Amino acid sequence: MTGRPPSHTIPAPTPTIIPATDLGSVDVAKEGNLYLLTDPRGDIRLDGRGLGLYELDTRILSTSMLRLNGAQPTLLRGPDRDGGNDTIQLTNPELRRNPADKQVSTPSLARRELSLTRTRRIEGVLTEHVTIESYSATSESLEIALGFGVDMADIFEIRGYPRTARGTLCPIEVDGQRVVFRYDGLDKTRRTTTIVLEGALLEAVDDHDLWPGASVLATWRTTLPAGGTLKVGWTVAYTMEGPEGTTASASPTTSRAARLAEMPIAVPGISSDHEFLDRTLARSIADLGALRNDGPAEGEHYLAAGIPWFATLFGRDSLISALETVAFIPSFAVATLEVLARLQATKDDPWQDAEPGKILHEMRTGEMARAGETPHAAYYGSIDSTPLWLILLGETHAWTGDDTMLDKLWPNALAALSWIETSGDLDGDGFIEYQRRSRLGLLNQGWKDSGDAIRHLDGLPAEGPIALAEVQGYAYAARRAMAKLARHRGDAELGARLDTAADELRLRFDAAFWLSDARFYAMALDGKKRPVASIASNPGQALWSGIVPAERAGRVAERMLEPDMFSGWGIRTFAAGQRGYNPVGYHTGSIWPHDNALIAAGFKATGSAEGANLVAGRLIEAAQWFPDLRLPELFCGFARESVGAPVAYPVACSPQAWSAASPFYLIHTMLGLRADATRRRLELVRPTLPDWLGKLTITGLPVGDDSVDILFHRWRGRTSAELLGRRGSIDVIIHA
Repeated sequence: MTGRPPSHTIPAPTPTIIPATDLGSVDVAKEGNLYLLTDPRGDIRLDGRGLGLYELDTRILSTSMLRLNGAQPTLLRGPDRDGGNDTIQLTNPELRRNPADKQVSTPSLARRELSLTRTRRIEGVLTEHVTIESYSATSESLEIALGFGVDMADIFEIRGYPRTARGTLCPIEVDGQRVVFRYDGLDKTRRTTTIVLEGALLEAVDDHDLWPGASVLATWRTTLPAGGTLKVGWTVAYTMEGPEGTTASASPTTSRAARLAEMPIAVPGISSDHEFLDRTLARSIADLGALRNDGPAEGEHYLAAGIPWFATLFGRDSLISALETVAFIPSFAVATLEVLARLQATKDDPWQDAEPGKILHEMRTGEMARAGETPHAAYYGSIDSTPLWLILLGETHAWTGDDTMLDKLWPNALAALSWIETSGDLDGDGFIEYQRRSRLGLLNQGWKDSGDAIRHLDGLPAEGPIALAEVQGYAYAARRAMAKLARHRGDAELGARLDTAADELRLRFDAAFWLSDARFYAMALDGKKRPVASIASNPGQALWSGIVPAERAGRVAERMLEPDMFSGWGIRTFAAGQRGYNPVGYHTGSIWPHDNALIAAGFKATGSAEGANLVAGRLIEAAQWFPDLRLPELFCGFARESVGAPVAYPVACSPQAWSAASPFYLIHTMLGLRADATRRRLELVRPTLPDWLGKLTITGLPVGDDSVDILFHRWRGRTSAELLGRRGSIDVIIHA
């Protein structure tokens, strides 16, 4: 094999960015802030699925296609992750049938005589190797070719956001076996991707029909003897150089093992007699570990919302994910609280929908955000992140008893509370509402943030300002949490004021949102204070928050499980049969695991353990139908009796943080876990295992600095709990 020694340049390509439309079958690998999306063969193609190697919001490798003697290898097994490596098993196709094919430049080869193992690893850089083993009885002439290209596209471009201009792709530099792609962005930042290919001949692509999206072709030519082995490889690295002239690596170059040693994820042991539950939990743990991003500041970490479209910091998503896992992995909650506190808004900025005390919605680091083409460099257009932050603060303190953390974050908590009581209430009616101020901000600013999510019974979208049912519940729970924390800190006056305010909000909510004819709550109030009377899942999360009066709670729970809401796989976002219902609608009929997990907790709080366990069981069962037993961001709302299996949503993020965290919260709900680390107490409130689960053991459940081991056992319809071990002096109290 020979390389091309002289340095030369290749003209910069004209970027071809195909907006992502359908993820189809996409394989994901991620470590730190680098993540890779390929087809099952390991190729990256410009085909509308958003494939590529990304550093946060920038696609730093847009094409990477492997060919053997001009043909695409045959897939035997898709990526299998083992110890940080993804391994793909391939073989050669039958080539003798088309000896005159222009794509075949070397002698033909019988099918399946070569084994190709494609191994990739992300550890600050992407490293790929292809190992070829021959099982042919004769020597074979081989040409391994890799066509690759870089478009430096922003994630917003790939999602279809229009741009009037973009930066400059510089001429491609080729120096021996090193290829350098540079892009000068409109944000005055130079982005550089460097690819080093061992022993390859490098040249410009001249057949763009054969190599779409590629600008450089690397080839390795050799004769492989019978029974011989060949290994080729390449690395892809990325750097950014800002206007200050400083250059920084895009992602940590320390080893994966070293990073995990620095910031381990301590997870209690959870085992059961249900294989699919155990496997689903194992998948969730792996996905949550992969979704943990580095930054934004040195030493900070957070859970990215989801891959591929939301691999960055989202206030709401990170907060709900942390709430779902706080009993098992409190370190996620602490990290989330701290990073969002540092980024809490301190000024009024309509472009960013920011107001003092407001908690961040979304932070983007790509060219478009940094250049001011979108407001997302730090965007605050979320009505619910702020109360959710306060709820998480209360839950985190309950499980950790960490007064140092509480003291540190108390000024942020008071600022968040002030926002809820002032700027968040746009018209002074006691409810918090949203109305976007940013020209490019979100129209809907609750978790159902698509433009058509909030609909009246006639199918028309509600006009703002909009007060969402579940958000009033969040504000109620935030006041309860702050009241408890205030009393803990010795401020009885603030605690009493907040409890009174919560009581008053509950009364106002019931009066304004209750639909007497439907005997259910409206999903929202519109700008004219008219109930948005469509039947939707929003009141289920209000049930979770505790704002629903006891006399209404049972009816709300029953309504959520009627056939137009409960598909058999989960609770729909929007009831079937209404105008605007669509089982493939993002928020108008689909099923979201995190939504169901919160609603199940609401059921349990009303005394409906059976309803909670029904939802939990169907979600765990649904996970079995998805690749790797991974609950996706959402799936379609088709009725179980109509389709027989859950139907994938075409562009769902997978993995998604709050979906990966949902199985933990389902267990939290089943077992009735409630902690008071300050008093060294763990309460088990009516623990109830479902009929599909006979035994569940938790080893090392943390409460403050102590931990306990508990066995839960179901026998003849009753659930018992047995304390197996204890480290420290935690009292375990069971409420039957």
